[in-house]
Amino acid sequence: MKTSQDLPVDADTLGRCGSRSLTGSLSVRRGFAFLAFAGIAWGTTGAAVEVIYRTSGLGPMAISFWRFLAGAELLLPAWALRPARKAPRAPQPARRRVLLLAGTGVGLAVFQTAYFAAVRDTGLAVGTIVTLGAAPVCTAAGGRLFLGERMGRAGVLAVAGALAGLTVLVLGNQPGVVHPAGVAMALLSAAGYAVSNLLGRWTGRHGTGEDAFTLTLLSFLIGAAVMLPLAVHEGLVPQGGDLTEAALLMLYIAAVTTALAYPLYFAGVAVLRAATASVMMLLEPVSAAVLAVLFLDEQLTAATVAGTVILLGAIAALALAESRLQAKPVVP
Repeated sequence: MKTSQDLPVDADTLGRCGSRSLTGSLSVRRGFAFLAFAGIAWGTTGAAVEVIYRTSGLGPMAISFWRFLAGAELLLPAWALRPARKAPRAPQPARRRVLLLAGTGVGLAVFQTAYFAAVRDTGLAVGTIVTLGAAPVCTAAGGRLFLGERMGRAGVLAVAGALAGLTVLVLGNQPGVVHPAGVAMALLSAAGYAVSNLLGRWTGRHGTGEDAFTLTLLSFLIGAAVMLPLAVHEGLVPQGGDLTEAALLMLYIAAVTTALAYPLYFAGVAVLRAATASVMMLLEPVSAAVLAVLFLDEQLTAATVAGTVILLGAIAALALAESRLQAKPVVP
């Protein structure tokens, strides 16, 4: 899962400083294709994790640790080959850099691990939809409270619509269909995403001396370090089932949904508008829901479908509202 959802910096920042070596004369059509691949690939992450749960006995902390570690190792070549970057004019104090990296790494660790726990506790479809639905709401609210970002009337209405969709999805179902513990984990995951995303936005405004790839790579390494003791306590290796299958699925998560999907996402957002990229990323919860129904025997109730439609529609409206605000000239 990833996200514009799984990134320590916002899409515009990544497009500017993380993908120049990938874009060149990239066409808009190919940008759409790259984003479509990334969104669908990230939608398969939860399905792969669900299969690992069922066959290996690994828990969310161990899976999160292995994804961080393997993803960081596979991102190293892209980091090493990134374009040379000029040194910042005013490097930030070491303490500020440490706080930024630690906060981003911990935020990503919470985001990813809580999402995996949500998938385990309430299923792939609901866990993904609630996480990805609540994440933009948490980010918008945090941006307003801590960064002084404007939301506008359309943004407020979009957030209200997202909350309404979450309410329908969670409360409109019969008891036992949507599990409160899983929903709580999904909301915690969304909060972790908001923290890492807001730190990325703050970084873009004030500068830290780190480019997007470096910040992403270091955040992955910090996330792995944070998760290691918890993963050791939970169990780092499969306790049963097919070890080869679990290893191949973890390799798929690290290679395809991390090391491959990230650079393609970086390239795509560099040639498309931010609002367009945000709407394209709605492919992630849609693909996750399709996989959950077709391959994991999960059922989508009428309330779940209705809540999902309201929620994803509100996210699209929020992306469009933010795009309009960014397009307006700033009047002193």
